Amino acid sequence: MNEQLQPLKKPVRNGKAGRSGTQDDIVYAHIFEAILEQRLAPGTKLSEEALGEIFGVSRTIIRRALSRLAHESVVLLRPNRGAVVASPTVEEARQVFFSRRMVERAITELAVQHATAEQLNELRQMVREERDSFSRGDRGAGIRLSGEFHLKLAEAAGNAPLVSFQRSLVSQTSLIIAQYESGNRSHCSYDEHMQLIDAIEARDAAQAVSLMMHHMDHIDSKLNLDEESASDDLHAVFSHLLQTKKRAPAKG
Repeated sequence: MNEQLQPLKKPVRNGKAGRSGTQDDIVYAHIFEAILEQRLAPGTKLSEEALGEIFGVSRTIIRRALSRLAHESVVLLRPNRGAVVASPTVEEARQVFFSRRMVERAITELAVQHATAEQLNELRQMVREERDSFSRGDRGAGIRLSGEFHLKLAEAAGNAPLVSFQRSLVSQTSLIIAQYESGNRSHCSYDEHMQLIDAIEARDAAQAVSLMMHHMDHIDSKLNLDEESASDDLHAVFSHLLQTKKRAPAKG
């Protein structure tokens, strides 16, 4: 079944998952990306059978990928009832955003001290890709790139435990936004991201932290208890993989 599993078109920038990853790395990366792009609705049942069919791998591989996602608190593993995408309560959402603020402050302060010119250039390129995605109406890709920006910034801070913690917080935040975001869903994160990079490059810690807190305020201000935009249909979420498999020539 190995040949059926399609790698990500764009490997996850900061993780092991990608074209050279193991099967569970790639399954993990696809599901993580679907969460970052808000294509998977909170509360979605993650059927091992359906995911095994979609990715063309064994249920053992699916379980390993789901276990990694559960470790990051974006999937819940329920005994005898299977896995579901986490569905944060209002109180849990508040706790995640509080933790995210603390971590973003520390990351920003460290990035001012440690970010290299090369890392800042990579961040600027990500912001340009994020802006282009929103401009052409690809909201999912824009949201994913916005999340990846914060993961890349954590790398620039040079603190490995913060990178790991941030990865979990970013994916949980994406679920919270999918569950609770309101309004016209306009995004100006790329402008705020670019201003933040400029402050980090100027080694202005006070300004950089102020900009990051304003950015978090902006995200927080758009949340309420209403709409959900993601899907609970696994075949719809990963339809691009199924289409690729159908187009692939049969191997005899």
